[in-house]
Amino acid sequence: MKKIIHYINRIACTLSGISLATQLNTANGANPYLPLWEYIPDGEPYVFEDPDNPGKYRVYVYGSHDSLIKEYCGREQVVWSAPIDNLNEWRYDGIIFESKTDANGKPLNAEGIGDILYAPDIAEVVDKEGNKTYYFYPNNQSEGRKGMIAKASRPDGPFVVCNWSKESPKLTDGDLRFDPAVLVDDDGKVYGYWGFEESLGAEFDPVTMATVKKGTKPVKDMISHYKQDGVFRFFEASSIRKIKDKYVFIYSRKSDNGEWGLPTSNYTLAYAYSDNPLGPFTYGGTIIDGRGRDTDLQGNPIATATPNGNTHGSIAEINGQWYVFYHRQNGTTEYARQAMVEPIEVKVTEGPGGKVEISEAEYTSQGFETSGLDPYHRYSAGIACYYTGLRKAISAWPNFTFSGSYVQPTYGDEKNFETPYDLRVNSNPVVNNTDGSTVGYKYYNFDLLDTTKDNELVLNIKPLGTEGRIDIMVDSPWTERGGRKIGSLALSPNAKQERTDMAVKLSGLKGMKGKHAIYLLFTSPTKDKSMCELHELTFRKAK
Repeated sequence: MKKIIHYINRIACTLSGISLATQLNTANGANPYLPLWEYIPDGEPYVFEDPDNPGKYRVYVYGSHDSLIKEYCGREQVVWSAPIDNLNEWRYDGIIFESKTDANGKPLNAEGIGDILYAPDIAEVVDKEGNKTYYFYPNNQSEGRKGMIAKASRPDGPFVVCNWSKESPKLTDGDLRFDPAVLVDDDGKVYGYWGFEESLGAEFDPVTMATVKKGTKPVKDMISHYKQDGVFRFFEASSIRKIKDKYVFIYSRKSDNGEWGLPTSNYTLAYAYSDNPLGPFTYGGTIIDGRGRDTDLQGNPIATATPNGNTHGSIAEINGQWYVFYHRQNGTTEYARQAMVEPIEVKVTEGPGGKVEISEAEYTSQGFETSGLDPYHRYSAGIACYYTGLRKAISAWPNFTFSGSYVQPTYGDEKNFETPYDLRVNSNPVVNNTDGSTVGYKYYNFDLLDTTKDNELVLNIKPLGTEGRIDIMVDSPWTERGGRKIGSLALSPNAKQERTDMAVKLSGLKGMKGKHAIYLLFTSPTKDKSMCELHELTFRKAK
């Protein structure tokens, strides 16, 4: 059904000349950049030629699919893509792989529901005639089917398993294991990377694309893991890119306890680089920290988003701009992870011993809207990148406990694909807005805000019968750190407990230009009780 909807949408877009997403919403690039009801963690981004439009290119994101809700991942893998010249125009390309049948077409398991599929990767191979084959590594860990590989002639599949074992129709012949990553080098050589709490890499047979090349062996502890000495502290999530003459290895790094003044966490993506595909590698640094680490008013290190979790992602250059693709945790478990993106700078010094320097990205609400969010666009409150309470949030795998605000997952059905960015389905509420909570959005583009006129901030809220107040701050939650209060909204305990737009008159915005963060501060005489659900927000010119 999903595939049918995708092709109907594709035909409709071709006939109309614009995408369905554009008709419904012109700002789909904010974080999370995919619809808020879609959960695609472990994203591997690649720019491939659009098979339906030769000479045109799209960025495709391959990842796991958190559709099981009560555990990691799902039994299907899907892909979303966007034209490289419009990263606000994401399109659902459908289910590209499922592992339900064996080499003889018989069910792989008694229930016929298929295997759970984890973080995948993909590699493009171009032959001498220019024909392209895409090899997909679905990371199937079920019943000895590790090392599974499937191929297709299109980047959006469908992919068909191509390494079934001759010994058993239910097994596959492959050496890649947990979190596979594959690189096809400029000389045609193929390299594979994998590992959990131990990093491994090897040269692979370019014929099978799945097995270690005869006469060679995997390199164990390619970089040191977190139980060993060294700064690498590898945990999982292998990803590989070649940039100019350097090999860049991206991975989930488990920070040391007390590093940055915070508890140990594998919620950070880091990188290492080498002149050779299998090392030795030099540690580069952190690319993104999913905790949104910052300091509080007293200067103490804090997590301003979900305090812990796993991470997996990579980097891609699109139209001359580099981005890091990663995921965030959503809700109170680790099973609703959303695709995120931030711009980064990448600098390579070519030649033996040359450096790779990748800037650390800031965790924001912007995503692909790198000039800042459009103030006059109505966004789901779920794009918040900053949410804290009076007390620190607690992480006890796989659960999170928040004393204050957090983003709540929402789910849909097949109808969501018809209008994926319509706010009627594309919405995550911010909930548990208790006394002392702060919710923030980085950053709004005030160049688009007409500050010669009076403006209001419209909050779509569901009151919950608790008296309170929401103060609107710009630039910082604290006046001591340069923040300014620009408005306030009183919440009555007698307000109807239904969603409604509430307008806050703003002041002090005249002449403001550039990008600015907006924070909502919640206060109430009633402790530990949520004042409201926050669903949407937008600026508007005062009536």
